[in-house]
Amino acid sequence: MTPDLTNAYLSILKEEMKPAVGCTEPLALAYAAALMRRQLGAVAEHVKVGVSGNIIKNVKSVTIPNTGGMTGIAAAVAAGIVAGDADRELEVIAHVPDDTPVRCQQFLRDTGVDIYCLDSGHPLDILVEGRFHRDTAAVRITCGHTRVVYLAKNDQVLVNIPMDKLNEEYLNDRSVLNLSSIVEFAEATDLTLLKPLFEPQMRMNLAIADYGIEHQCGSGIGRIICGMDSTITAEAMAYAAAGSDARMSGCAMPVVILSGSGNQGLTASVPVVRYGRALSCDEEKILRALAVSSLTTIHLKTGIGKLSAYCGAVCAGCGAGAAIAYLRGADTRQIEMTVSNALGILSGMICDGAKSSCASKIAMSVYAGILAYEMVLHNGSFKPGDGIIGATPEKTVKNVGIIGAQGMRTTDKVILDIMLSQ
Repeated sequence: MTPDLTNAYLSILKEEMKPAVGCTEPLALAYAAALMRRQLGAVAEHVKVGVSGNIIKNVKSVTIPNTGGMTGIAAAVAAGIVAGDADRELEVIAHVPDDTPVRCQQFLRDTGVDIYCLDSGHPLDILVEGRFHRDTAAVRITCGHTRVVYLAKNDQVLVNIPMDKLNEEYLNDRSVLNLSSIVEFAEATDLTLLKPLFEPQMRMNLAIADYGIEHQCGSGIGRIICGMDSTITAEAMAYAAAGSDARMSGCAMPVVILSGSGNQGLTASVPVVRYGRALSCDEEKILRALAVSSLTTIHLKTGIGKLSAYCGAVCAGCGAGAAIAYLRGADTRQIEMTVSNALGILSGMICDGAKSSCASKIAMSVYAGILAYEMVLHNGSFKPGDGIIGATPEKTVKNVGIIGAQGMRTTDKVILDIMLSQ
């Protein structure tokens, strides 16, 4: 692998692997609200919030950390305004005063918060506008959870990226990613370059997984699986699910995210570490396996986009399966086939918003990833032309991107209609 390609992969990882406290969509709202308050210089007397359908879907049911169990768009905005620290981005409400829940409730009683749906065509789109006396301020975040595309106070526009120029562009080109190069990167890159990325991922994500096992959170999927089975596979599934149990219930512990998602960050890391330690792999092998899982997850999610009706846990489960195959001695071709098999198993799973059932989807995605490698070992891999399975694993990845980004647009709208009608 060339030095330029190694640096490109490292830059992609640095962009994606960020700490977040809570579900990232409510955090994006809180971040936008905190930025708006900072520009306004006061707590707004009236707030207007425009959001895309996918933001509505992912904020509706998930508990927001440090709010006393509050949920919903207005609550996320209130938390950002009354207590948010915009400098901390997706940790915007990680450290707040003890009276924050009371202040949020008071703000919502005293302040008008008008919420409406944005129809810009961007799945991730947030516009927060506030007014205090004669002053106004506005913040728009689009295509990325902290990507500010518009920022203004009164007539002074500080940031303005035209909406017709926007797409999911990144600082670094994702087209350089492919499965064989991901494995090569993981095996060849100097460990001193990997440690600063993956040691925090291990530490933070394992900690919240342990919390979810030790405490009853949400539906307690992780704890249930632990009580059902004691195999390595069950442990990998359970601990990943437990981390999500805790996150979706409002646990204020940080998680290192992937592709804008804490649940994907957990799914791509926790099972890999638990499995690796059960196999008595050394820390270097586990760190390199985490590079396989994280980059595979990013690669699969790139074609789909940040938010979609396609459940992102499937991508991360594929990443975990690839990494576990790597830990078990698989070669590059076997790892590629593991990813293709896993996509063939579970690509129909929908995203119906952030909530407690995400933990069960994570568990199933991890299982699919592990089963996919067993299929390779038993010469049972899916053949090209079996449904969405392409002529090569990379073609399968491309097919899934088309399904998630294009084919499921109507599905996304129907899911949202059902959620809002209940």
